[in-house]
Amino acid sequence: MFTTMQWEVVFWLAIAIVIHVFIFIFVMGKKAKSIVGRHVVVTGGSRGIGLSLAVECAMKGASVTVIARDQKLLEGAVALMEVIRQRPEQKFQYRSLDIGGDYEEVARVLGELEESIGDIYALINCAGMAICGVFEEVAVADVHKLMNVNFFGSYNCTRYVLPKMKKAGDGIIVLTSSQAAMFGIYGYGPYSASKFALRAMAETIAMESRTHGVSVTLALPCDTNTPGFEEEEKSKPRATKIISGGGGLLEPEVMARAILKDALKGNFISTVGVESWLLTMVGGGLLPWNGFFTNLLHSFVIGPVRLFSYGLHKYFNGIINKCVREDRAAQQSAKVDQST
Repeated sequence: MFTTMQWEVVFWLAIAIVIHVFIFIFVMGKKAKSIVGRHVVVTGGSRGIGLSLAVECAMKGASVTVIARDQKLLEGAVALMEVIRQRPEQKFQYRSLDIGGDYEEVARVLGELEESIGDIYALINCAGMAICGVFEEVAVADVHKLMNVNFFGSYNCTRYVLPKMKKAGDGIIVLTSSQAAMFGIYGYGPYSASKFALRAMAETIAMESRTHGVSVTLALPCDTNTPGFEEEEKSKPRATKIISGGGGLLEPEVMARAILKDALKGNFISTVGVESWLLTMVGGGLLPWNGFFTNLLHSFVIGPVRLFSYGLHKYFNGIINKCVREDRAAQQSAKVDQST
């Protein structure tokens, strides 16, 4: 015979299984929008997750515009999409543009792109960069660069398409943020701030656009094997590398498929993996997760996970303290060596 405690465990396990089944049915049952013959614009579409997203859109029959800075990489992206062309009427084009610069220039260029292919049905904001470092050691110029690329680049493009999508009563907007938008991490200060700004923008325009038929998806990728990640690693403090290294490294194709799937189904949150899902659930208590059953599951899980997050912070602080002690010891040793 089961004890009372064992029966309680069985009961809550059964509840969790039932909730998971309902969530699975709800998510799988949502009808995805079609982008066949539609105009999709992907910023940051010359490499990494952005390029993979452009390829995925082309595979689904969309006409795709990729925007970035490097013309050679852009030409390569268009050539790749030509190879995987699905329909003869698909169009692929690129434009080299500083999307974080003057809004009027961004609006003018986007207008020209629409004239050649058609109104923008889906805007996938994927342009971004990372500069890491202890807060006061990151150059002020680099902080402005982070905000221009990560926030204002997405703001400018979204500002142009949003009123047009509202008027049309349909459209898709993707804002690519980061798991660093869920909680501040040592060495990610200004970068994390720029990604938090994107999260706030996504929540706001999702609430404002819901009644106009425009869906907004906030993508929260974890570390991904891209050229941008390689650059990010160069400026990461040692403690930051240890903290972020525990989550592994995903391939951009995996992340792109998940983001596009969520965007086409109208899901607000897009994450990959249990760890990212848990961090997003705990760090984004008021995020508009889709579906009653998803939120019901959170109500059961978030208490124990909140306690786990306390232990996680203690673990992170232990790593930071250890690295700081070792760095100070190394500096002292270097001073002694110089004086002898």
